[in-house]
Order: sequence, then C-alpha cells, then structure tokens
Amino acid sequence: MRLARQQTRHPFDPVLGITIVGLAIFGLVMISSASVYESYQVYVRDGVDCGLIDANCNDFYFWRQVRNILIAIPFGFIAATIPYLFWRKAAIGIFVGSVVLLIALFLPGMSTGWGTSRSWLNIPILSSIQPVEIAKLGLIFYLARWMEARRDAIATIENGFIPFAVILGIVAFLLVLQPDFGSTLVITLIATSIYFAAGARMKHIAVGGIIAGSLAVLVVGIGGMGYVKDRFAAFLDPSLDPEGIGFQIKQSLIAVGKGGFFGEGLEGATQRFGYLPEVQSDAIFAASGEAFGFFGSAILTALFLLIAYRGFRIASAAPDRFGQLVAVGLSAALAGQAFVHIGVNIALLPYTGITLPFVSYGGSSLVASFVSAGILLNISRYSNIHSANFYREQNISIRERRRARSHF
Repeated sequence: MRLARQQTRHPFDPVLGITIVGLAIFGLVMISSASVYESYQVYVRDGVDCGLIDANCNDFYFWRQVRNILIAIPFGFIAATIPYLFWRKAAIGIFVGSVVLLIALFLPGMSTGWGTSRSWLNIPILSSIQPVEIAKLGLIFYLARWMEARRDAIATIENGFIPFAVILGIVAFLLVLQPDFGSTLVITLIATSIYFAAGARMKHIAVGGIIAGSLAVLVVGIGGMGYVKDRFAAFLDPSLDPEGIGFQIKQSLIAVGKGGFFGEGLEGATQRFGYLPEVQSDAIFAASGEAFGFFGSAILTALFLLIAYRGFRIASAAPDRFGQLVAVGLSAALAGQAFVHIGVNIALLPYTGITLPFVSYGGSSLVASFVSAGILLNISRYSNIHSANFYREQNISIRERRRARSHF
C-alpha cells in the first residue's frame, strides 16, 4: 500500500474504460435480440417469471443481464479504487479460498450442473457462483506475488518451472475433474502469460506444453470422458454428426456464414430461433456474426485486441513487478477468454462452453470481468503511460533487456 501511495496518480486509462463500457452496451443489445426465443422457452418450459419487471416474456435474459450489470459495475468501481498492492497482501487468502471452493464442488449437495459440467456452487449465500472465476483472480495474484519474490529463480527448473507447474496443476486438475476444459485452457493461458513475463525460459514453456498435451491425451483417451473424444471428432469433421455432437459447431458456422460481410441485421438473423444452443452466452459471437457480418465481427475482435494492447501497455509501464505481472495476467484473462470463445464459435477450437467477457449473458463471469477491468484501470493510475517520454523509455528498457540477455 505504501508504494501505491507514494506513486504519482494519473487518470484512469480512458481508452480501456470506454472500450469496456462499449462492449457491455453491445452485449445488452445482442442479448435483447438473440435471446428472444430462449427467453420464451424458459417461460413456457419452466414457468419462470418473465423478468425483473412485468415485461414481454421474450425479455427474460435481457432484464436479468441488466440486473447482472447493475451488480457488476459497483464491484468494478470498488476494484478500480482499491490500490492494487492490496491484492499482494490478499493473494494467498484468495488463492487458497478459491481452491477450497473448487474442492467444495465435489462434496455431496454442494454443486449444480449444466450439461456435462458441475461448475456452480449450490449453497444459499453463494448460489449460482462459479468458483473458477474467483480462481482466475486468485491464481493471478498468487503467481504475481510468488514470482515477484523469486525474480532470480524463475528461469531455473527446481525453483521456477517445477513449483509453477505444481501451482497451475492443482487448479487445472480440479477444473478437469468438473469437467470444464474451456476454463482449463483459459487458466493455462493466464498462468503461462505471467510465467513468460516473469522471465521464464522458452524451452521450459515448450516442455510444459508437451507434458500438458500428453496428459490431456491420456485423460481423454483412457479417462472415461467419451464426450470429449466426440467433441474432438466433431471439431475435425463438423459433418460427422450434424444432429448430435456436431450440432453446435455446424449451427455456429451456418450463423457466421449467413452473415456475409455486413450481416442480416438484428431482425433478419434467424439462427437465434432455436438453432444456436446457449445463444445468449456460449454462442453470442456466432449470433453477432450473423447479425453484423464479417465487418461487425472484425470490429468486435479488434476491441478485444485493443483491451490486450492497453493491458500489456499498462503492464509495461507499471511501477513495480507485482503490478506488471498482475496486469499481464488480467489482460491475458480478458483477451484470452475472448479469443477462446471466438475460436470455438468459428470452429478453430473444439466446442466448449465459455462466455465472451462483457458481452455474454452471465452473473459471476460478468462480475469477474468488471473486477479484472477495475484492477487494470487502478494499475493504470500509477503507470507512466501518460508520460510523453513513455515510448522512448520503453525502447531504452527493451535495449537494456536485450543487452542483459546477451550475457547469458
């Protein structure tokens, strides 16, 4: 805390803030249109009230997303006002607590499932909470604190790679057991980004990737997870089972293809009418592709690239190593999850359920995204990205790092 108080404070990064607000507004627009059919099905099938107000039953998901945003914004604002060094002190508690919550999912009566995964807590106070969202933040804070304290040991096997693999392996193992392979991939991207930024050797990362890939093959091949093998098969050939396991991939590709260059418009899009499963969350990018075409999809993708760019720029200008690594982790979390979602929707990755940050319908995922963005904005207040000499200082820093590496 002391260091954060001593640093000169600047305004929040306006580009990052405006981008986040724009994505949240776009998400509301998409959910209001894309979820019409699914909203009505919830009303007819489950007899659930239409929404927060006495409105058309087609607005079920829209009004709940409005509620979710009204909950998420205060969390994001609080995260933006807390000096980021607070998270260094809280890192161990948050990480251990998140692991405990992940373990609690396997206790009788403590979890609820959706599809093939049991990822939500089923307790009165924390109902509909996904512990993985807390685990992402906990892992970022803990790895940043751990690597900050072991700057000179990160590049070694015994004090760098092995402890890192154990820390990541604990979280990844608990996610695979749920099973939640989408979140496992995102967690791995986050941790690897922090590890690389902290000074890891590329050969260690490559070896870790080979080991992780081999373990994944073993889990899928002999672990009794037949549906995962089916998803990989559908990924390699979407026409293999178009009415079964390949249905989601095929319909997503149809939606994106129908959009053409400029799209069918919100009213002209038809894949939302029961053809895209979980259109308001897992398939929101495909739905936006049909509505706004390649042009709109390119802009949406560019906005997440902008988040990554601003986040990594904040990281490079952060006043201390902890702030740098946290900013890298948060940027990787937001952008990495977005690109996994996009990759799944255009069949570049095997199908898995994962939300698009700020855009998809969701509760805990939306709160976690706003908190992540708030912490990034707080770090930007103590960075020197507002300085006119920023680029010159960065070029000097890069040259110094290159000279230092040449001695090894």
